Amino acid sequence: MTKKKLIAANWKMYKNPAQTREFFREFLPLVADHTRDEIVVCPPYIDLCAAVEETKGSNVGVGAQDLHWEKEGAYTGEISRSMLLDIGCTHVIIGHSERRQYFGETDDVVNLKLKAALEAGLTPIVCVGEVTEDVLRRQCLRAFHAVSSKKAGRLVVAYEPVWAIGTGKTATPQLASDAHIVIRGEAAKAFGQEFADKLRILYGGSVKPENAKALMSEEEIDGALVGGASLDPKSFATIVKY
Repeated sequence: MTKKKLIAANWKMYKNPAQTREFFREFLPLVADHTRDEIVVCPPYIDLCAAVEETKGSNVGVGAQDLHWEKEGAYTGEISRSMLLDIGCTHVIIGHSERRQYFGETDDVVNLKLKAALEAGLTPIVCVGEVTEDVLRRQCLRAFHAVSSKKAGRLVVAYEPVWAIGTGKTATPQLASDAHIVIRGEAAKAFGQEFADKLRILYGGSVKPENAKALMSEEEIDGALVGGASLDPKSFATIVKY
């Protein structure tokens, strides 16, 4: 069975609502007939409504860059799963390396957020990625802890080697592929081999139009989480069409 690859854009802290509308007006015609891959764009919270409106009826989904694990409450500055669902989000990024590095997110927090997203019916893109295999295994083990395989159906994992984020450096396709095999092994332990075989594992870390094709042709790589190169409609469309 061929898995549909997922190409996801992470805009980080860039673009306002007007720029978001402008992006989609240029981007959507470029990928209008593209059905081979699933396409998702994850802009900042203030742009989500504009993104959802612009993509209505198109082949592009909209995701958030984070969520809180509680349903509601006194959590100033946070956003809940129901808020994301209510405005039309379908996906959410969890545990991005920048969240871990700058905001102290732990593997246990990632686990709580993953459970919240799955419970809500959102498709979680859980980010893992370190230099050593041991850390990679630990991140997967803790992220998947006490998640039932019945509920985990929507799970997507993104491997992002920390040394490649925003540096312009990319893991070789072979290196990325090896890391994906480790992740798949942990998923098999947590959810069974059949689940692991179907699990989509994306590569993230300086994905650009120049290297997208080589990365995507690796059997173990099921899509991409694209940062800087996704901010330009032409550049992102080129990656989508790798």
